[in-house]
Order: sequence, then C-alpha cells, then structure tokens
Amino acid sequence: MDSKWQKVFSTQQRYQAEIVKAVLEDHNLNPVLVDKQDRAYHFGLIEVYVAPDCVISSLKIIRDDIRFE
Repeated sequence: MDSKWQKVFSTQQRYQAEIVKAVLEDHNLNPVLVDKQDRAYHFGLIEVYVAPDCVISSLKIIRDDIRFE
C-alpha cells in the first residue's frame, strides 16, 4: 500500500469494515483494510484505505449505499 493512500472509513467492528471493503471492491476501487485493533483487548480501529484518485467516489458510495442500522 502506498503511503499516499487515504482513509475513507474506520470502525471498531470488523464486520462493518469488511462490508465497506466488499462494496468498494464491487465498484473496482481496490480498497485495503488496515487492522490497528489490539487482539487481546479488542480496542482500536480497523480502517479502510483507497488510492487518492478513488477517495471522492468511495466516500459517496459509503454515504449513499451502506447502512449499518
């Protein structure tokens, strides 16, 4: 992963990060998960990153197409 990639989503829930990643993959945006969560105590975040040229479209997809309620 290039250091210029941008975070578009973060959560403490792995399933939410996996859903966001899968939806972005369906749109050919090639997202990457970065797990910053402590394995023993389960605190910290799981983040989804995309290439800089995919940030705006990724944020729009996350905002418009994904609901966790």
